[in-house]
Amino acid sequence: MVSDSRGGQRRHFPWGKAGMPEMIRADEGESKARRRRGRFLAACASLGGTFGSSFSLSASSAFAAEQTPSSIVLTAQDTVALVLTLGLSCFAVVTAIMLVRTRARASRRESSFRDEILALRSEVDRVNALLQAEPQILIAWPSAANAAADIMGDLSLVANEQGTERVLAFGTWLDPRTAQKLEAAVETLRAAGKSFVLPLITVTGRQIEAEGRAIGGSAVLRLKDVSGIKLNLLELTAKHDKLAAQNDALQGLIDALPAPVWARNSAGRLTFVNAAYSRAVEADDSQDAVARGVELLDRGARDDVARAVASGSTFSARLPAIAAGARHSFDVIGAPSQNGSAGMAIDVTENEGLRTELKRVVDAHRRTLDQLNSAVAIYSADQTLVFYNAAFRALWDLDAAFLDQAPTDSAVLERLRAAHRLPEEQDFRQWKAQLHEAYRAVETKEQLWHLSGGKALRVVTTPNPEGGVTYLFDDVTERLDLARRYDALIKVQSETLDHLSEAVAVFGSDGRIRLHNPAFERLWKLQPEALAQRPHVEAVIAWCQAQHDDSSLWRAIRTAVTAIDERTPVTGTLERRDGTVMVCASVPLPDGATMVTFRDVTDTVNVERALRDRNEALETADRIKVNFVQHVSYELRSPLTNIIGFAHFLGDPAFGPLTGKQREYLGYMTASTNALLALINNILDLATIDAGAMTLNLGMVDIRDAMNAAAEGIQDRLVSGKIALDIQASANIGSFEADERRLRQVLFNLLSNAAGFSPQGSTITLAAERTASSIIFTVTDHGAGIPENVQGKVFDWFETNSHGSNHRGSGLGLSLVRSFVALHGGTVNLRSIVGDGTVVVCEFPIVQSARKSDSTMPDSKQSAA
Repeated sequence: MVSDSRGGQRRHFPWGKAGMPEMIRADEGESKARRRRGRFLAACASLGGTFGSSFSLSASSAFAAEQTPSSIVLTAQDTVALVLTLGLSCFAVVTAIMLVRTRARASRRESSFRDEILALRSEVDRVNALLQAEPQILIAWPSAANAAADIMGDLSLVANEQGTERVLAFGTWLDPRTAQKLEAAVETLRAAGKSFVLPLITVTGRQIEAEGRAIGGSAVLRLKDVSGIKLNLLELTAKHDKLAAQNDALQGLIDALPAPVWARNSAGRLTFVNAAYSRAVEADDSQDAVARGVELLDRGARDDVARAVASGSTFSARLPAIAAGARHSFDVIGAPSQNGSAGMAIDVTENEGLRTELKRVVDAHRRTLDQLNSAVAIYSADQTLVFYNAAFRALWDLDAAFLDQAPTDSAVLERLRAAHRLPEEQDFRQWKAQLHEAYRAVETKEQLWHLSGGKALRVVTTPNPEGGVTYLFDDVTERLDLARRYDALIKVQSETLDHLSEAVAVFGSDGRIRLHNPAFERLWKLQPEALAQRPHVEAVIAWCQAQHDDSSLWRAIRTAVTAIDERTPVTGTLERRDGTVMVCASVPLPDGATMVTFRDVTDTVNVERALRDRNEALETADRIKVNFVQHVSYELRSPLTNIIGFAHFLGDPAFGPLTGKQREYLGYMTASTNALLALINNILDLATIDAGAMTLNLGMVDIRDAMNAAAEGIQDRLVSGKIALDIQASANIGSFEADERRLRQVLFNLLSNAAGFSPQGSTITLAAERTASSIIFTVTDHGAGIPENVQGKVFDWFETNSHGSNHRGSGLGLSLVRSFVALHGGTVNLRSIVGDGTVVVCEFPIVQSARKSDSTMPDSKQSAA
């Protein structure tokens, strides 16, 4: 790669190897061949001389040794050796002479070649300097198909980044269309050697000339920056191409116009006509019409156009002319141009006919409107009255003389307002402006005017196609009153039917449904769209029978609907496949219609069935409860008692000593079996109470003894938890009638539950108080408390919650408390505040009679009050 003085780059010279012309390379090859031949001859001469000298010395030595002093005799061998020695000597001499001459000649040629190389290098540098004298890029493609292109020159001409790949990617610095055109020209140059010159504009707006030529078997593309005259020429060429394209488009558009168009020179002769002009003058084509100068307008019309154009103004008039053998009316427009004038003739013959026909239709239309009972007034685009009928004048009681003066819309409204014949509006100006929006509207609008005296007018404003508005006034007072009464009646009937719980359907005398309420649709799962089509009773019965198969009742309903003479009411009960039970009844109506009603009595029937089933289930449950209590009492308690007994025997030293681990495991087993026995006893007690099989063993119970006994049962838990127990009871609290065992169990469960939820170092209070009719026991702890949403469930079976503590019980203690208190005829109340502790109050009546849970015990699943 060689860099030039302008910062450009070139990869290879386009002439050949090492940058030298082909002739120099040929001479240089010949010189090298001659030098190689000279060196070969010199080597041969030296080799011959060496061999000749050696042979001569050998022969001389032999000859001298063999000759005698007396005589010299030459044998044949000696002669041959002598001849060879002389020949080789001569050859060596000649060769040496030739070698010297060849070296001198080669030295002279080498000096000549060196001078020529220097001259050529100077020439190359000069040519390179000339090439780099102006911004350009040279790209050469060798004749080989896959050979790489040689690029030299100022690459910044087309690429901001220095890179040969970007130069060859024409689409990166040219717009797609120009890049495609340049690529096609290069391909043609490389394939067929066809030269080209293209003006280019880069994406940055730079003007470049691309020239492609075939030189020395290579395709060479030169990209040269254009400036000066050439730049002006390229800009003019681009502008010319743009104007030519616009001219072609305009000429094509003009030629496609249906109206004749022509252009004249300053002398008034035709220079251009379009296809419509040639058809109008019946010429072969546009060129024929121009060549013959066939005119569309007559002489007088052309003179009028020429005078207007000569004065520099535009001519416009409606003129008659003969076109295609028929008389037509044209709107002719003529305008002056720089070199003459141009004109166009628009055929309005059909428009004239339509205008005449329209006038006739409008007259007929106005005569028809004048016979209508509805008031009609037509205003033009400038809001002046152009037509009114007799009904309009009679409706507003306006003077015919006033209306015949073509008053404006605003003037008519002002006169009606002064006569108090318009609706009363707070802002009349704004109301009138809204009314006059019809002059700018495109669609018909309808309004309802309520006038004084209770009159109502339907006002329709219709924009006219030619401008203006048509007012249509209809007196709808009576119709609105009838519609209001009818709507009220229908609304009352609909509201009545829609809010009935019964499903109602009314069938007309033709057997088609005329009225129904939403309950009918919901009950039989019918689609409102289907019922809106007024189906026949046969179709309705078919839809309903998909849910009920009682064909006899449906036949009776169909007969009741379609009968003419004997219209007997029908009643019956239906039970659908989904279990819905309903009572059906048909009622004949005076106008020949029939009302069919369906009343859903499923809930009543289901409640009756449920009560019957519940009674049977309760009886069965009672039997199951009794059997369960008996079965569990034997199956659970008996094996557990045996386990406890054998564990006691194992711990007795009389049966042998135990190791420390055995004694520890036996203690765990004893504690677990005792806990399991207590749990089973609680479950059995609850089941016995729930089954109504538990009775109380009533007797006089000392209250303080019962409290102390319950406190003694939880001493170990109090000690382990470092909890203090405060028993509060007066010394003369005495005793009351109760089941002592169940009372102790109630107090024990309450204290055990309080100890489980009390933090270490806290105090539990067990208090007893006597009133006139009851004994009240209160257990208070200072634990975490029970959330309000959980308080209603704490007395349920197996309902347990740690409430932030480590205690986790079986969930039966409080259930037993509530059940035993209820057996005594008492109540249990619980008060708890989260973070402040819990208070449980149990109230026992002083006087007890033997009770059973079936008479005093509430449902076991209910929560304590």
